[in-house]
Amino acid sequence: MKNRDVASDRTDRVLVLNSGSSSIKYQLLEPVSGVVDASGIVERIGEGNGAIEQRADGEITRRAERVADHTTGLRLVFDTLSAAGRDVLSEGVFAVGHRVVHGGETFYRPTLIDDGVLTAISELSSLAPLHNPANVAGIESVRELLPSVPQVAVFDTAFFHGLPAAAKTYAIDGEIAAAHGIRRYGFHGTSHEYVCGQAAELLGRDPAQLNQIIFHLGNGASASAVQGGRPVDTSMGLTPLEGLVMGSRPGDLDPGIVSHLMRSAHLDIDQVDTLLNRDSGIKGLSGVNDFRELQRLMANGDSAALLAYDVYIHRLRHYLGAYLVELGAVDAITFTAGVGENTPRVRADAVAGLERFGIAVDPVANAARARAARRISPPDAPVAVLVVPTNEELAIARAARRVVAESGCASAR
Repeated sequence: MKNRDVASDRTDRVLVLNSGSSSIKYQLLEPVSGVVDASGIVERIGEGNGAIEQRADGEITRRAERVADHTTGLRLVFDTLSAAGRDVLSEGVFAVGHRVVHGGETFYRPTLIDDGVLTAISELSSLAPLHNPANVAGIESVRELLPSVPQVAVFDTAFFHGLPAAAKTYAIDGEIAAAHGIRRYGFHGTSHEYVCGQAAELLGRDPAQLNQIIFHLGNGASASAVQGGRPVDTSMGLTPLEGLVMGSRPGDLDPGIVSHLMRSAHLDIDQVDTLLNRDSGIKGLSGVNDFRELQRLMANGDSAALLAYDVYIHRLRHYLGAYLVELGAVDAITFTAGVGENTPRVRADAVAGLERFGIAVDPVANAARARAARRISPPDAPVAVLVVPTNEELAIARAARRVVAESGCASAR
């Protein structure tokens, strides 16, 4: 994180919030320069052992205390920022940008939040029950504590709004699908869009001239096929459950499993929902959902961990092959997010044996540790294999700044 002159103008900063059901991740940054003032996370909201961890000026601050709700959590954020010389309450910010997971059919671009927008985001909670209610709680908390500061929602689904009909349509009764908003929406769109642009910049190419496959591999994981800068397919669907194997989510699943579990195991719908969202994926197969812990178990020969890894890679390669065919020709394959950026073995195994398709990684380049965007394929390989760090917070901050500036809200504060 870059340092900055704390005496400079404060009103050019944007506070970016990612509110989860029991956490608030945040960054205070300058969207033009990308300089980060401070970043942190409040954890275990609503539990008895809440805590905050913040990084500012290279120093880490940790504090443990009970955090009753999101408003209490946000007050704790502001107190901790103030102690580090960033008094948001008195000095203000240009805008607050929120990561909102599901925009449904309604929202497909960054949107200034008013009463109607907030209500609509809340009504979309049926499509993202673990995410949108928490996003709403974060927005309402900012309204209470920073009532005069404009807020902007940046939707995870927005980048994929314009998917081709064949890619977004499920083969179920059309009237039922239309009545209940059932289609493939896609998620991690802010990351995929940002990485798409950064990959093109790294290659010195116009995104409109590139076909890309992007793997966002974190605790949540998704893939996208991007043709000329526009997505034509993505792995996540109506909800973030579909697609790749994830930390605690299964990815692609025979829907008959749900009815089978309800009849055979006598699970109700909430129990099935918990199983699929919290107790499946890598965690369900190995008992852990942290990829670093999975690798430790694998190194010790744990058979469950080895199987979990093999299933994970199998699904990655499945989507890689599908998108190669769908795009017809691929210029770049890019890995991003926590696992994608930091796990050379995953990258190597994902593309192993694909040399005849012009796809390979250089072992030395792949193993090298670096934070910058980089190429890890041989220089003469027809397909560039890249590692590009994602920066959803910067993308959200820039979108929020643009929307507020265009709306004229900033001058009214």
